[in-house]
Order: sequence, then C-alpha cells, then structure tokens
Amino acid sequence: MLKSLDPVLSADLLWVLAAMGHGDDLALVDANHPAQTIASATTSGKLIRLPGLTMQRAARAILSVLPIDDFEPEPVRRMEVVGDAAAIPDVQRAVQAEIDAALGRPAPLAGIERFAFYEAARRAFAVVQVGDPRPYGCFLLRKGVIAGVPG
Repeated sequence: MLKSLDPVLSADLLWVLAAMGHGDDLALVDANHPAQTIASATTSGKLIRLPGLTMQRAARAILSVLPIDDFEPEPVRRMEVVGDAAAIPDVQRAVQAEIDAALGRPAPLAGIERFAFYEAARRAFAVVQVGDPRPYGCFLLRKGVIAGVPG
C-alpha cells in the first residue's frame, strides 16, 4: 500500500490510468459486460478486474486520480437501458453521484445505445470490470489533463 492512494488502485490499474493520454477513454463495466472480448480490441488490450467491488466504490477510487476531460461536452457516458433510454438505474445514479463529487459540480452522464456503447468501448484505452452484478453499470470516462509547470 502507498500513502494517500486508495487501496483499490492496484498496480495494473494505476499503470492503465497513467498510460492513458488526454482524450483516451476508460471503459468501466459491470460483471455482465463482455469485458474480455471488448478489452482485447482496446488500445492497451488490457482487462483490469476488480471482482469484489461495487461500481460506485471502483468509480470513487478511479476518479480520485483520473482527471476528466473538460474540453469535451460529454466526457462521461453511460449505457442506455434497452427500450427505455431515459431510465437511470440505481447503479448509474450511484456513479453519477461519485462523478459529481469528484468534479465538484454536476456532470450529467450522456446516454449511449447498448451496441454503440460496445463499439465505443472497443475504441477505449482499456477496460476495467467490476464485480457489481447490477445491469447497465457500464460507463466511459474520458481522460483530461493536469496542467502544471515543469520541474
């Protein structure tokens, strides 16, 4: 364990988050998602598994170190419920609360149709699969930048 780092952030997960560049997407998906198949098509080819966690716990840990892109109008996206695109399941409400808390402002999740989500996830940098079995716990998080002075 390291000081000031959430213990959920494994070495493999930290590598993925650090290796991502500005504008890269991270697919954060539930236990029902075809994660291995999708992950093999991503930029990194990596599937990071967090089997014992709820989606909101994993999101909180990831968002503690991952800057969200503020140049994009929809940097955080969710899989829409099939047949009811406006529905927001409990798992999505919980992750929405984590995103809003991390950013310090509301950042509504944009909806993506199920198969369009799968295609977008294939274009992501990597996939993180959480052990949460609740359906529609699938999200895309676009990495932003941390600006600073070299030195």
